[in-house]
Amino acid sequence: MLVADDEARIRDILRSYLEADGFDVALAADGEEALRQARERRPDVIVLDVMMPGTDGIEVLRQLRSESDVYVIMLTAKSDEVDKLVGLSVGADDYVTKPFSPREVVARVRAVLRRRRVNGAPADGERLVFDDLVIDTARREVERHREPVVLSALEFDLLVALARAPGRVLSRTELLQQVWGWDFYGDERVVDVHIRSIRRALGDRADAPELIGTVRGVGYKFLGGS
Repeated sequence: MLVADDEARIRDILRSYLEADGFDVALAADGEEALRQARERRPDVIVLDVMMPGTDGIEVLRQLRSESDVYVIMLTAKSDEVDKLVGLSVGADDYVTKPFSPREVVARVRAVLRRRRVNGAPADGERLVFDDLVIDTARREVERHREPVVLSALEFDLLVALARAPGRVLSRTELLQQVWGWDFYGDERVVDVHIRSIRRALGDRADAPELIGTVRGVGYKFLGGS
């Protein structure tokens, strides 16, 4: 895995805790180095600071998402609410606010790795078809209007969770448990941010939804294709 932060103390502390938990850890002190290490090493998880010199964490994440579904956990200052939401909207899987407990970061890394094992493609090659929308869980591919739809790994898992229960209202808590895992620590609003990204990718409008409906104060439900 990769830890990218411009503070040497944070890098060293996280490496120490993660290595003690059995991870092989690479380090990067800036955005350019983070991108180089990610491309060369292809880590399973990247812990990525938002504020770094040169190429910041948000831009690193944007570039990574154009070429990889690696799991990314963002580190952000407590007051940087906008950074959290922007990071999630461009494909972060989770975020941790500073100051943080190193044990919490290790727990979140373990959680995303468990989620990947649990939510991998089923062996039966399930294919979900709703009029103009096709979700192939074996290939992890989505098409709408016979055109491919590009989703991150987490967005794909979230769409599948909804599509497997058409018409049923799923609360944010249920979606967090199914997609992020039972031990997710973060804010429930992470679901809202990723739903917005899925809608944008599918061309589904929140004010006139055809695929994903919002149930105010509760969560979301899958409406099917149009």
